[in-house]
Parts: sequence; C-alpha cells; structure tokens
Amino acid sequence: MEFKDYYKILGVEPGADDSAIKAAYRKLARKYHPDVSQEANAELRFKDVVEAYEVLKSAEKRAEYDELRQYGRQGRPFQPPPGWQPRGGAAHGRGPEFSDFFESVFGSAGRARRPRPDTANPALRGQDVEMDLPVLLEETLSEERKALTYAVPSGGAAGQAASKTLSVKIPAGVIDGERIRLKGQGAPGRGGAPNGDLYLTIRLVPHPLFEVQGHNLVIGVPLAPWEAALGAKVRVPTLTGQISLTVAPNSQGGQRVRLKGLGLVDKRGDRGDLYALYKIVMPPRHDETVRALWTQLAEQAAFDPRAEWNRR
Repeated sequence: MEFKDYYKILGVEPGADDSAIKAAYRKLARKYHPDVSQEANAELRFKDVVEAYEVLKSAEKRAEYDELRQYGRQGRPFQPPPGWQPRGGAAHGRGPEFSDFFESVFGSAGRARRPRPDTANPALRGQDVEMDLPVLLEETLSEERKALTYAVPSGGAAGQAASKTLSVKIPAGVIDGERIRLKGQGAPGRGGAPNGDLYLTIRLVPHPLFEVQGHNLVIGVPLAPWEAALGAKVRVPTLTGQISLTVAPNSQGGQRVRLKGLGLVDKRGDRGDLYALYKIVMPPRHDETVRALWTQLAEQAAFDPRAEWNRR
C-alpha cells in the first residue's frame, strides 16, 4: 500500500490554513473533473484531490494524518505503526471511492448497506448502494443527461461486483449534500425479491469563480481604483456566458451588486441571483511618474479613510 501525501496532492504546504486548502481544492477539482478535463488520468487525479480535501478540511482527520505523516513519504510503501487505532472510530469515510491508504488510516468507508435477512422467507432483497455524484454548477442548469458508472454487488462470492451504467438527469434545484434515491438500481434481489436502491449524494464541484450561497452565487469582481472612482463597464462571467456590468462612480470595495436571475435553479424552477462583490485591486507595480500622480491625488483629495476611528 502506497503512502499518500495529501499536501503534495493539493499543492499546499503542511502549514497551510483552511482558506489556502479550500482554494487549492477548488482549483484542482475543476481542473481534473472527468466531465471537463483533458488531462491524462483525470478521473484518478480527481479522486485523489477529493480524498485529500476530505482529510485536510477536517481538523480531526488532519491531526491524525499529520501524526502519521512522519512514518511515510509519497510513492513509498506504508504501514500504520504498531498499535495505531483511528481516533474517530471505524466510519470516517463518505463513499466507496476512497483508497486503501485512507481506509487504513481512518477506518473503512461504508460500501453498501447490508440487507437484513428474513429467516422465514428465503427471498432476499438486493443491497442498497450509496455513492457520491460530483456535479458541476453548469450541469445544474443543463437539460442533458449524465452518464454514471458504478459497482453493484453481484450477490455471489464475497467481494464480487458488477459494473452498471445509467443515464441520469440532474434534478432541478439540487444542493450540495442532497441525497437522491433511484429505486431498483442497486444490487439484484434473490428468490424474486426486489432489487436494492441506488442512493446518490450530490457533491457540487467547487467553481474557480463562484461561491455558492443557497441558490445564489457570489463572484468577486476586481476593479482598478480609477474604475471604482470614475465608474466603468466591465465584462462579468456567469454560468451561461458573460454580461456587461455598469460600475457606478464612487463604488466601494466590499460593495455587493445584485444581478437578478443569474444564480442556480431552485426546486420550483426559478433561478437565484448572482451577486457581484467589488474588490479594489492595486496595480502590481508603478514607475516614478505614476507614483507622483498617486502622491498628487493623496494631497488634493485630503481623504482619511480611518476618520471614523478618531470620532470614537
């Protein structure tokens, strides 16, 4: 079993804070999502990224992992030290896609629900199957169906499974963590008993530009200081293309502007809103001429942004 360096997988330092870890995950999850990526081994890379984020976003799992990290290095065989026991018990996992390394450290992830045998009836209902379904924000607006391939316990010898493919429609208004039941799409029943069900847990893939707040979206809109001061027209991305946004003169950093009906679809089929969050961005460098102009502006404006402090 190979050791997995989750920090290396996400491209962050071991001392990275939660915001850096989240930002790295958002970027890589989008880059390697199998539906959009042209990268080699995109599906395997995507699973590694999801697994790494599952560990590093949790203070408890991250502490356990950091303790064990001293015993292994990326690409080398790994065995937990003698006497190691996961602190959190045996059910850390969230789905059937995590690696053997993850399970050796955090305990076995639940695979499929075991049916309760009915001793009075030899017929046996098929097992239910649970899995995560990664969904792009754009897919929540699409009418196209999504191909889904998953493993189904065959009911034969232990460990045997069959591959099954479905074409599924993403229901309108889905949110992250929502659980969807597909009746009869689990493992086959025995002796005439019904099949089990397939349960899909929706996992919205983080978008590099949009934050999700319910059925609304928030996008940071970088503005140069003169655009905020004088007003401007800027092109703003949405899930369905770019729009032109008029920035009013004297706009402020942190100001939110509502763009109606450009968010996600809710259960009724209505769309939420997109909020443009203004962020004032300074040029990365300037020469002496530009510096002189800034100095002149500071003198003529005679503006103290912290004047409110002096009044308290």
